[in-house]
Amino acid sequence: MNAIDVWFIVYTDPQSAYADVEAGNLDSMNTVPTSALSTFESDDQVQAVNEPGIVSRSFTFAANQKHFSLDDEGRLRRAAVSMAINREQICDKVSNGTNTPATDFTAPLIPGYSESIPGNEVLQYNPDKAKELWEQANQIAPWGDDESFDIAYNADSGNKDIYEAVCNSIHNTLGIKSQATPYPTFSEMRDVITDRTITTAFRSGWRPDYPSAYSYLYSLYDSESADGKGSNDGDYKNPEFDALIDKANAESSDDAAERDYRQAQEILFKDLPSVPLWYANGKGVAAKNVKGFTLTWQGIEDYRNMTKE
Repeated sequence: MNAIDVWFIVYTDPQSAYADVEAGNLDSMNTVPTSALSTFESDDQVQAVNEPGIVSRSFTFAANQKHFSLDDEGRLRRAAVSMAINREQICDKVSNGTNTPATDFTAPLIPGYSESIPGNEVLQYNPDKAKELWEQANQIAPWGDDESFDIAYNADSGNKDIYEAVCNSIHNTLGIKSQATPYPTFSEMRDVITDRTITTAFRSGWRPDYPSAYSYLYSLYDSESADGKGSNDGDYKNPEFDALIDKANAESSDDAAERDYRQAQEILFKDLPSVPLWYANGKGVAAKNVKGFTLTWQGIEDYRNMTKE
């Protein structure tokens, strides 16, 4: 096999890189500038990839968030809020079809991923059911007219429009106040999450280190990852869930482990320590004279299988 040089070019402006792909001066890029998000798939000057990826987006309930404890009231409200969100519409209208609505707590490219885990109907937009569950919660402890369900996000990474859309959906469905509340920077938001002084829900997400459900489930929801020891920022703890993660790790086959992980997710759908929203799609474009353009599970070009005419 002949050696092949691969050149990487650094652009300060992704729009300039995109223009070079259109002109055939750059072979490929594994991102798409905001200006082209609504048109890149129909652009006849490029080859486009836009498919569900490994990055999950969600929001997490604060450990001591009023009305949202892991009791009868809290579980009813968590489910109601989740079912009040029109994920399909937000992914289509706000992110121009470059996100895919979530169906589980992992992601589509991860072994064992399933669209049919029992309980995942809580991720489907169901305004009538959402209102019913919210009213059931009100019978336990009334929600005050001056109370608001807020979701914190960091304003330095383009999250404003999409989290405002989530809160608007909650407001319009449940008839309650709901606001997306910005922190100027990711660092400032992380400070209040890390020291557990935040009292509202907050933007969250995950990119796995390796293609396994364990990277999501243990890192984000196991008791060993709570209390500042890992990435379980909502300090969720459920011994039954932990036991299934331990059981999966001891299995002798991948199939058996994946069954355990799916069963563990059934518990998560009941408790909703966080609310899965969507998967960030793997996106990219290549020049028309490139063959074999695909993205790996990590969302980068599969250079080994790419050729050029």
